[in-house]
Amino acid sequence: MHIFVLGTGMIGTTVVTEMVKFPEVDSITAVDVNQVSIDRCLAIADNPKVMGKVAALQTEEDIARVLKDADVAVACLPHSLSLSAVKAAISSHCHLVDLVGSQFMEKMDLDEQAKNAGVIIVPGCGVAPGITNFLAAQGIELLDEADEAIMMCGGIPMHPIPPLWYQVVYRLESLLRLYTKPAVAIQDGEIVELAPLSNLQEITFPEPVGLCETVITDAHSTAFILKGKVKNLYEKTVRYPGHWEKMQVVGELGFLDDTPVAIDGITTTPRAFAEKILAAKMKGDSHKDITVLRVEVTGIKDGKRKKHQWEMVDLYDHERNITSMAKTTALPALLIAKLIATRQITETGVIPIESLIIRDRFQPFLAELKSLGIDIGYKEETFA
Repeated sequence: MHIFVLGTGMIGTTVVTEMVKFPEVDSITAVDVNQVSIDRCLAIADNPKVMGKVAALQTEEDIARVLKDADVAVACLPHSLSLSAVKAAISSHCHLVDLVGSQFMEKMDLDEQAKNAGVIIVPGCGVAPGITNFLAAQGIELLDEADEAIMMCGGIPMHPIPPLWYQVVYRLESLLRLYTKPAVAIQDGEIVELAPLSNLQEITFPEPVGLCETVITDAHSTAFILKGKVKNLYEKTVRYPGHWEKMQVVGELGFLDDTPVAIDGITTTPRAFAEKILAAKMKGDSHKDITVLRVEVTGIKDGKRKKHQWEMVDLYDHERNITSMAKTTALPALLIAKLIATRQITETGVIPIESLIIRDRFQPFLAELKSLGIDIGYKEETFA
């Protein structure tokens, strides 16, 4: 089985170095536009099954040329290239696992094309979207009547420093997109759009994290897939106290707007300007990070009120020397790719992870994640 990994940044390199350990994988091609990035990836993987390929990845046609020889691909590309990668995989008859969850409905419009091509496209396959999605879906499956599903997740620094108490662990472009996009959710059984960064609430996680805050952010595919199965569904992003208040002020002042402005004859956007300024304020003193996750699903089972809760506090991985965010994002994607490659997943079409990793596949998948170092705790509560 020949696997292609598109993009050899932090997460793509993690996919390559972990995927190569599976005996079912015959070879991996690591693809990037940058030879230096490929060389770094190959050095870390240090395995003869891995080869590098420099290629343009800017258009659907570019990506299709790369994927013509692939059986399964994992896309670790920017949001702006996600839909192009999906279309290219379909035209190349290549299965695709995509980390990006945005533009879900545009991807779903390609469902019939993917089925006709005999391939499966799995969008939003990381930690959030990704792990949070299938935990919420499984929680709903365990109930006779689901009232509410809340998915909370965040990548936070182990050693936070002011003024924002946050450090970027992936693309700042993607972060600001999350902060400015209206949040799709389910309220009273209907899909709604809520204001970004709304509904500020406190939440506490086990040590070494402690007190944090959440705001509502986009629920991606879960709102569309789980509509009709749960009355209310929200995704919330976690940060240390004070971060959201400062970012809300930045947004209210217009610094996250995309409308072009002219400054001394130079045209740019407030968001592009803000990216340059904020990047320096989000670097931190250390690469060590923590990924926190909590998914709560409440409802009725056998006439009794129940709550299913999954929780994870994952620390920087010293053994692999990678961030927690890289690990918890990459491992779900590569496990899905392995299941496709070994034909344990045989469905075709555009199918998000919350439609795949439920029922009989749920516990085995959690067990595989745990064997790779992602330990997700679970508890069930019954109320009178």
